[in-house]
Amino acid sequence: MVKNLSDFQIQYIKGVGPKRASLLTRLGIKTVKDALYYLPYRYEDRSNIRKISDLRYGNTETVFGKVISAEVIRLPGRNLKIFELTINDGSGLLKGKWFNQPFMKKNFKVGHEVLLCGSVKRNPYRGIGFEMDNPEYEIVSDDGDPLIHTNRVVPVYRVTSGLSVRQIRSIMFNILTTCIKDVSDTIPAEIINRTALPDLSQSLSQIHFPDSYVDVELLNRGVSDFHKRLAFDELFMLELGLAVMKRGSILKKGIAFNPGGTFLKRLMEVLPFRLTRAQENVFNDIIRDMKRPYPMNRLIEGDVGCGKTIVALMAMLTAAECRYQSALMAPTEILAEQHYINIYRMIEDLGLKLCLLTGSMKDRPLNKIASGEIDMVVGTHALIQEGVVFKNLGLVVIDEQHRFGVMQRALLRRKANNPDVLVMTATPIPRTLALTLYGDLDYSVIDELPPERRPVTTLLFNSKQKDYIYRIIKEEVKKGRQVYVVYPIIEESEKTDLRSAIIGKNALEKFFPEFKVMLLHGRMKAQEREEIMASFKQGEIDILVTTTVIEVGVDVPNATLMLIIHAERFGLSQLHQLRGRIGRGSYQSYCILLAYEPYREEAKRRLDIMVKSNDGFRIAEEDLNIRGPGEFFGTRQSGMPDLRIANIIRDGMLLSKARREAFSIIDRDPDLKGFPLLRKSLETFWEGKIELFKTG
Repeated sequence: MVKNLSDFQIQYIKGVGPKRASLLTRLGIKTVKDALYYLPYRYEDRSNIRKISDLRYGNTETVFGKVISAEVIRLPGRNLKIFELTINDGSGLLKGKWFNQPFMKKNFKVGHEVLLCGSVKRNPYRGIGFEMDNPEYEIVSDDGDPLIHTNRVVPVYRVTSGLSVRQIRSIMFNILTTCIKDVSDTIPAEIINRTALPDLSQSLSQIHFPDSYVDVELLNRGVSDFHKRLAFDELFMLELGLAVMKRGSILKKGIAFNPGGTFLKRLMEVLPFRLTRAQENVFNDIIRDMKRPYPMNRLIEGDVGCGKTIVALMAMLTAAECRYQSALMAPTEILAEQHYINIYRMIEDLGLKLCLLTGSMKDRPLNKIASGEIDMVVGTHALIQEGVVFKNLGLVVIDEQHRFGVMQRALLRRKANNPDVLVMTATPIPRTLALTLYGDLDYSVIDELPPERRPVTTLLFNSKQKDYIYRIIKEEVKKGRQVYVVYPIIEESEKTDLRSAIIGKNALEKFFPEFKVMLLHGRMKAQEREEIMASFKQGEIDILVTTTVIEVGVDVPNATLMLIIHAERFGLSQLHQLRGRIGRGSYQSYCILLAYEPYREEAKRRLDIMVKSNDGFRIAEEDLNIRGPGEFFGTRQSGMPDLRIANIIRDGMLLSKARREAFSIIDRDPDLKGFPLLRKSLETFWEGKIELFKTG
């Protein structure tokens, strides 16, 4: 992208030096390239120069005039000095005041022509006359030096203590003046021409110091053509890396499974339900992949309760029939435990051996896994740790992919010789965004819920309506149904939340002495949690007071009511995941959101969409809009490179173009041998995330 500027240390730029360089490091600026990509976060239009006589109090204005006085005033009885500058433009006088900055006096001489920009005030003592406190200023020199702080659209940068916006602006101007000629565009010209985007050097120049013709509103929204160019570069590099990974996996030799379908037939005989057409279609995609002689890399996306786990189990049985081991990795111990229990029940009569492997386990069956005695392993990230060795791992299943990422996937894959990889997520996201985050994977969607599943009715209540809520709870339990009451998550340090869950349990016991009320939370030992959940599932508990440990994986068909306390404190996808725990049977189910006012507009949007929709895709889109992609995807955790400029929601059209161009160039030149600079830029962009090009 930028030639040699990655190695050009910022301290050698005019106006920087070692001291300022250390301050700039706090902003992530170590090199000239870092500085070029440290973009203004907003812009001010200071190009409209007004006559002093036309100024209006309270407005931010720019004026031009001659200095008629420049003096430091000491306030009597106070240790305060004010530098006061008076200018005249022929229509009136204006005073600029800088507090406790007497050194400013040396910058100005009577007769200097200057531009001042700031908020217009009236004199607090006289009540007349125009003043500006700490205005931005520019001395108009005779040698025609360009103005950078006033009389133009001015960039505003985020700063750190010890560095002013003005100083950073001057540094940026010096960098652009001296280094812009060294910027080289590594993206092929044909691609830039097809996308009709501006030149890279021009884009960097105009983003930092835009010409008067550039629309300030577009600049402030980050959607000017120049911003689009830089966003496209990032998205192109992201997609290029994904294209290289996908190409690499296609070229690898994998396992060509050749199942007879015996285990699958026996599973279908014991299942208490029929597969949906969507489940059958997705499994057909999987079995087609598994029969091919190169590794499967497929993403299965589907809403809560659509039956992804059964489809994954069918793939694991296919591997087992061909005498290969399989591993299922889940993000939490409770979800791993739940998968283990459910799978065990379904395969216990098939003569297959299944084990659980989590971080908290003392007795780990590592020898049995290494010898091949174990057919299927269910676990957490403990599966990818050193010391876990498989004899012949043929299939890797990763659940809740948004909590893992490229790196973890690669580590688990390295436990074997190119096993098939199946990734599942219950976080529905639009296809384009799925292709961005999981662009090295093929993509299948289970877009149908089992026929017996009824949509959950969601209701929003406030704290004054508790009596009505208690009445609903009583009616449901009297019908023989069960209830979840969910409190905000309990962290080690958040003891108040734990007390509120306990207090809630005690209050419910007093209110409903005839019902069995129990408590479940994340600090309990795994065995205790398991026993309570088993007891709840068997109908021995009427009301389960819990935290979000039940967010994923627990299936209790008789639970028809969920009350979420402090619903305004939960994230949207978390609320949707929690709601997915009910409505698992054939009875009508209800989710009650109890929100305590006052709460922010963002919380109101979350609660409103929950009441209006059960559609996970629509909810996920709204969640993306509310939280933004960085937080939604947790890209730092997922192993993806950070996007500093692009926004995958706002820049959806650019993303599609970037993906098309990236995959096209890798199809033609898989190793980018014809584009050495592009290849180097790509390796820099993905540095430390994953090996893209392997030598030898």
